[in-house]
Amino acid sequence: MPGHSRRAFVRDVALVGGATVVLPAVAATPAAALTGPPKATAAVAAEGAGSAVVTVRPGDRRYPDLTWGSNQRWVGTPDTVQLAGTSAQVLAAVQQAVNSGKGFAVRSGGHCYEDFVTSDRIRTVIDLSNLNEVGYDETRRVFYVEPGARLGDAYRALYHRWGVTLPGGSCPTVGVGGHVAGGGYGPLSRRHGLVVDHLWGVELIVVNSAGQASKVVATREADDPNRGLWWAHTGGGGGNFGVVTRYLFRSPDATGTDPAGQLPKPPSEVIVSNVTWSWSDMTEAAFTRLLRNFGKWYETNSSPDSPYATLFSQLKPQHKSAGSFSMTTQIDASVPNAAALLDSYLAAVNEGTGVAFRVDDRRRISWLHAVTQWPGFTGTDTTTRFKGKSAYMRRGFTNANLGAFWKHMTRTDYAHPASLVMITAYGGRVNTVPAADTAVPQRDSILKLHYASFWTDPAEDAAHLHWIRSFYQDVYAASGGVPASNADTDGCFINYADADLADSRYNVSGIPWHELYFKSGYRRLQTVKAQWDPKNLFRHSLSIRAV
Repeated sequence: MPGHSRRAFVRDVALVGGATVVLPAVAATPAAALTGPPKATAAVAAEGAGSAVVTVRPGDRRYPDLTWGSNQRWVGTPDTVQLAGTSAQVLAAVQQAVNSGKGFAVRSGGHCYEDFVTSDRIRTVIDLSNLNEVGYDETRRVFYVEPGARLGDAYRALYHRWGVTLPGGSCPTVGVGGHVAGGGYGPLSRRHGLVVDHLWGVELIVVNSAGQASKVVATREADDPNRGLWWAHTGGGGGNFGVVTRYLFRSPDATGTDPAGQLPKPPSEVIVSNVTWSWSDMTEAAFTRLLRNFGKWYETNSSPDSPYATLFSQLKPQHKSAGSFSMTTQIDASVPNAAALLDSYLAAVNEGTGVAFRVDDRRRISWLHAVTQWPGFTGTDTTTRFKGKSAYMRRGFTNANLGAFWKHMTRTDYAHPASLVMITAYGGRVNTVPAADTAVPQRDSILKLHYASFWTDPAEDAAHLHWIRSFYQDVYAASGGVPASNADTDGCFINYADADLADSRYNVSGIPWHELYFKSGYRRLQTVKAQWDPKNLFRHSLSIRAV
C-alpha cells in the first residue's frame, strides 16, 4: 500500500493537517534433495548462535505497545510477543510456536487492516521490527532489505548509499514485510512498476509436514526449483507461506556489477502540489464533472512512454461535512516542461466544473524529503480505528458510480469529515508486465481506489462501518456490490485487506473473495501453499487455502 493516504487525510481533517554490511549468502537446498520443504542446515542453525529471542508477556511494560498496530479496532491478547532480530532467532521463534501447538502470527510494521495478527486464535506474535537491515550482497548482486525495515528507512539507506530506490509507498512507517508481499506500489510506480517487479528473491522460514522449521531461498531464476515460492511473494499477500527474513532486489534489466545500476534511480527533485475545492462551491454537476475528468485523464495518459509517466496524483473526496477536499500531486522536476505539464494536468481535472480550486502548496523539493517527510503524502503518524476497502479501475467512472459517490458524500444522516475515498494514479510501467508473471494479476488498470473511514470512539463503530459498506455496495451495484473483473473494474488490492469480501453478509455477489484479489492466479497460489505450508500454520481470514 502506499500508506501515505491514511495519514494525509487525517492531517487534512485536523486542519480543517554508515558502512554497508555484506552478509554471507545462504544457498537454497537443491530440488533433487527435496520431497517437501528442506530441513534446517547446520549453517542456518548456527547463524546468530548465542543470542536469544526477546520474549514479552502480559504484565511487561512493553506489552501494550506490542499487541496492536495502526488500527485500534484490533488489539491482541497473545501469551507472548517474540522480538526477533536475526533469521536464526526467527527460526527459533517459529519452531517454538509450532511445538506449542498454538496459533501464531508474524508482524513487521503493524499496518494490517484486519485482525490477522490480533485474533483470539493468536497466542504468539513474532515481531520483526528489529530485523531491519538494508544492504548489498556482492555475491548475488542484489540488495537485501529485511522485513522489519520501515519504508522510509529503506528509501533513505538505498538512496544515500547507492542513489537507488524501490517504487513503493509513501507512508514511511509501513513495514517492508507486508508491503512487498502484497505487491507494493507508490508514487514512482507509473515510471518504474511495482516493488515486486524488482524482486529477485526471498529468504524465509518455512515449516514442513513434520513440523520442522527451516530456512529456504527462492528466486526468480528460471532454473530455481523453488521459483514458485518466489512467485507467491510477488503479490500473494502476507502471512501465507512462512516468515520472510530477507527480500532480495535487482531489476530484471540490470547489468554490470555496480550496485548503483541494479535498481531504479528516483528523481533528484519533484514539484509537489496540493489543491483544495470547497464543498460550499460544489453542485452535483460540478462534483461529478471533476471525478469524470480525473478518470478520463488517466484513460488518456497512462501509457509507459507518456510525458506524464512521472506524474503521480491522488484525488481525495471527503464527506461534505469536512468542508473541502483536496488533490495531491507530484512530478519529476527534471522532466522537460514539468511545471507546464503540472499546470495542464490541474486545468484538465478542473475543466468545465465551474468552480475554482485553491492552491495550498506548490514547490520544488528533494525526492527523499517528499517520500519521507512532506505532509502532502506522508501526513502525521496518527493511529485510529478504521475500515478500508479497495478497487482497481480499468477506465473512468460510470454515471452510476458517480451517482453513488455524490449520494454518500453528501448524506445528511451521516456527517463525518474523516470518511473519504483516495483515488490514486496507476498504470504506466505497471501495465507492461504480463499478468501471469507475478501474483498481482491487475495489469491493465489506470486507477486504484481506497475507500476509508477513520474514527476514535468504539461506540461509533456501527455507524462508520454501515456508511462505508453501503457506499461501496452502491458504487458497484451493477456487479453485485463488488468491483468485479469487467470492462470498468478489476477486483481489489490485497494490501488493503477487507475481510467483508469473505463474509456472505457483505459480499452477496457470488464472486469469491480470492477471485477479486488474485483472479485465476489463486489456483497457482494454492499449489504453492500446499507444498510450503502443508500444516496450514500460516493462516488468517484472507489467507491462501491449500488445494
